[in-house]
Amino acid sequence: MMDRKDILRNVKTVVIKVGTSSITGGTNTVSSRFMDSVAAQVKALKGQGKDVLIVSSGAIGVGLGAMNAKPKPKEVPIRQAAASVGQSILMQKWSDSFQKQGIVISQILLTLDFYSDREKYNNLRNAIDTLLSYGVVPIINENDVICVKEIDAMFGDNDTLSAYVSSKMDADLLIILSDVDGLYDRNPKIYEGAKLIPIVDKIDDSVLSMAGDPTTRLGVGGMKTKLRAAEICNESGCSMIIANNNVPDVIIKAVSGEDVGTLFVSHGAVSKKSLWIKAAHSLGTIYIDDGGAKALKKHMSLLAVGIRDVTGRFDRGDVVDIVCNGKLIAKGIPDYNSEDAFKIRGLRSDRVIEVLGHKTYDDVIRSENIVLM
Repeated sequence: MMDRKDILRNVKTVVIKVGTSSITGGTNTVSSRFMDSVAAQVKALKGQGKDVLIVSSGAIGVGLGAMNAKPKPKEVPIRQAAASVGQSILMQKWSDSFQKQGIVISQILLTLDFYSDREKYNNLRNAIDTLLSYGVVPIINENDVICVKEIDAMFGDNDTLSAYVSSKMDADLLIILSDVDGLYDRNPKIYEGAKLIPIVDKIDDSVLSMAGDPTTRLGVGGMKTKLRAAEICNESGCSMIIANNNVPDVIIKAVSGEDVGTLFVSHGAVSKKSLWIKAAHSLGTIYIDDGGAKALKKHMSLLAVGIRDVTGRFDRGDVVDIVCNGKLIAKGIPDYNSEDAFKIRGLRSDRVIEVLGHKTYDDVIRSENIVLM
């Protein structure tokens, strides 16, 4: 049986994701008591020499309360406006709580491209590293005021965002605070006999099948998004814990290896390059046949002969989706631009020079530049 204390013994950098239900307690206002508790626990962790980052939800919920607005689920403009109102209230409350502990905080609002744009990522990484070196606690949220697509598509669950932040900051542990005790074999709000899963060693289909739908109206993160976050963390070498925010000193207990919530164990990181390709924004799509798909699954390169069609406009070195039979099976970095890739689709490698007048590689996408989805 795995020992939590051993698994978490060397945790240095901790990311804490705080959900809307935790911050508001199911209302439209901020719980100062809860925020004070988080600030006190963060101070204790910093006293142990750990770096701490917070990913905070709640702006939309708090803003709706302040505006006395009740939008329909997909009424994006009101949710944008609520985020604008709620963000300032939220940060003031966080500042009040951390000031009591003598800790300075900073606000960081992100859009999804921070993860796929390398220059933006490097700038963000440098800024956060500097903040941590001065003892500042960064408080991160998605920029819901301008991320219309993310609000509408419910990407802005912040579970996913917190996992991406953990991945890019090389965090050792992500703690997701929620209104549930952890991962159950069935939805505990519906089934009385549901059992809590204390440790997940591997995220397979049986684990994914345990996910339910979102259980609150204001928060958009259900168990499915939390399991997706666990998968991202696992790939980056970061463990993750889902725990109930109502447990006294839950953050301290989680980091200390006490038996709270569900621990998802990471078994080492995938290469940074693979993680970047997987999360990067794709500029085009390459459609392949069954033979090409079989080659990719064997970790082989993609040849022109396996390509059926090419859409979008991309240059050599951009990231593209690779689709077979209508399903996204991989992403990759091609060695040909979209125009040339289209011209040589379906051709054997020995005919590439004949058609293009040049040939970069026999492969349209080399195996080391392909990541299976």
